[in-house]
Amino acid sequence: MRRWIVLVLLLMAAAAIFVACSDEEPEPTATPVPAPVQASGGGGLPDDLLAVANARGLTPQDIRAALKTYVPSGKKDEYYLFSSGGQSGNVVVIGVPSMRILKQIAVFTPEAWQGYGYGEVGTEAVLDGGNVDTTTIRMGDTHHPALSETNGEYDGQFLFINDKASARVAVIDLRDFETKQIVKDPNLISNHGSSFVPPNTEYVIQASQYATPLGWEYAPISEYKEKYRGLITLYKFDREKGRIDLANSFSIEIPPYWQDLCDAGKLVSDGWAFCNSFNTEMATGGIESGNPPFEAGVSQRDTDYLHIFNWRKAAEVAAQAGKTEVINGMRVIRIPTAVEEGILYLAPEPKSPHGADVTPDGKYITVAGKLDPHVTIYSFDKIMKAIEAKNWTTDDFGIPVLDFDAVMLTQVELGLGPLHTQYDDKGNAYTSLFLDSAVAKWSLGGDDPAGYKLLEKLPVQYNIGHISAAEGDTVSPDGQYLVALNKWAVDRFLSVGPLKPQNEQLLDIGSDQMSVLYDMPMGIGEPHYAQMIKADKIKAWEVYPEVGWDPLTQAPSEFAVKPGEERIERDGNNVTIYMTAVRSHLTPEHVTLKQGDNVTWHITNIETAPDATHGFDIGGQNISLSIEPGETATFQFTANHSGTYAYYCTEFCSALHLEMMGYMMVAPEEAN
Repeated sequence: MRRWIVLVLLLMAAAAIFVACSDEEPEPTATPVPAPVQASGGGGLPDDLLAVANARGLTPQDIRAALKTYVPSGKKDEYYLFSSGGQSGNVVVIGVPSMRILKQIAVFTPEAWQGYGYGEVGTEAVLDGGNVDTTTIRMGDTHHPALSETNGEYDGQFLFINDKASARVAVIDLRDFETKQIVKDPNLISNHGSSFVPPNTEYVIQASQYATPLGWEYAPISEYKEKYRGLITLYKFDREKGRIDLANSFSIEIPPYWQDLCDAGKLVSDGWAFCNSFNTEMATGGIESGNPPFEAGVSQRDTDYLHIFNWRKAAEVAAQAGKTEVINGMRVIRIPTAVEEGILYLAPEPKSPHGADVTPDGKYITVAGKLDPHVTIYSFDKIMKAIEAKNWTTDDFGIPVLDFDAVMLTQVELGLGPLHTQYDDKGNAYTSLFLDSAVAKWSLGGDDPAGYKLLEKLPVQYNIGHISAAEGDTVSPDGQYLVALNKWAVDRFLSVGPLKPQNEQLLDIGSDQMSVLYDMPMGIGEPHYAQMIKADKIKAWEVYPEVGWDPLTQAPSEFAVKPGEERIERDGNNVTIYMTAVRSHLTPEHVTLKQGDNVTWHITNIETAPDATHGFDIGGQNISLSIEPGETATFQFTANHSGTYAYYCTEFCSALHLEMMGYMMVAPEEAN
């Protein structure tokens, strides 16, 4: 009881620094200056807590933020935040509002704790699905996670993430938070506007970043306009199998502009999607030859092009004979066909844009350009009318360019460097301002241009990139919380050397005035984008559905081992081991091999208690497994070197954990 009394007093103290809003139209505001902490006699903190607050230099605003984010031991967060891990090649799962890291999901990069990519056959196969031609790829640069949707709402079933470096997309099953598939676009070498999904996740859509000859063939830079191209690829998603269906996937060819961020329409705009672009100048750089550098060449025009495409019509066309060209096994709708079939359109947009975000009602698209202080609001209804009226000119590739004034509803001046926009449940939008290092809050006005107004600006620390609001890009945003993904965190945390962590800041957007609640260092890689979903929408398994489960197929494994069935089978120099793991022993405990044996090793964790995970390592073999309760894992290797090797459980699973081990003895070839 005393704890609750203290919490109430803390809330009262924190509330004292805020002044009720007047009935007058608000002017844009910044963060309030915190008042000093008051003693209990003034309605503030009790003396003992006041001493702690003053000793630590805490303000009432600090205390309020702490109360808003504190999740006591044993209680759980309200939301999951799925954040890209940048150069780490993974996805980071964070609880909100606590901002505690819950897990790193290994995706494009091997990760020993999860046994991902270190000998385990299934995960090695997943990683190999992303190899580039004959090159084995074991790194990634993750940028844009996308949660699967049903009727425009996150459904908590799957997560998709792209690898910008090698134009790959991964599928993560949120029943066990593990990567199940990586696919490589055979005609692209980089993607960026990826991954994003339509309201019912029929496709996982990606757009290229930097134009190259399709299939990453060679062509001199002097032939840029003629031979370099981009693609919008629509990966067909089979929800029942939880896999991308490459046989029913296809691409739309687009000009050699550099495509950036994308968003799918919803409700009235369902069936359409929108991607911005930059370098419509088709600059080719070459500073070493005396040419303008890329950063100057790609920023000469006053506008770039918003790509507007009808993905549903494109899917119909791709299914028709003779309407596509097969390039490296992928069907491609070429530009002339996309134009003839009414699939692809362009519209002028602010220069160097980095955000194309559809409003919750699907009626408007917000586009922000880094070199323009405004956000531009496009009306989907106006776009449809302009298309119907053929109110367009064409670009160098014959693609219709819709008249700007015919499709634009209004522009709102927000500040310097606007990037990405999210929405709340009260009819407001939030846009990151890269150069201002702030988040701008502004009102959505529907069809009334006068209703779009800047309401408030909140400074955040250093250059802000993307933002993520609670369910902020669905048909029904939640409000409450917004996360600013900041590119620098120079002096926010203890120094860890020259490589500083990036910073994710939790913002309160559920109160009358925005405020920063929490700074979280991301010392893993650079977070680019994130999505935030209600915790109760995730139905993660505590243990696998039955003992002997194969996480890759999400079905019982044919190699499952039951207690009493452990054995070692030899067929010539092929040896198969069937092992069980349980607290606190591995059976069998002795494995005798001959040098040169080809070994297949199956291990079943026969535990059924939550968190009763066992790991498995063999010294000197580059093998590391994580075997969750009920899982059957398989690894293979050749016993090339004779010797005696200890194998053991890597998870501290019981008081006799250190005794959970065995010996693998490889007899030398001359002894065979």
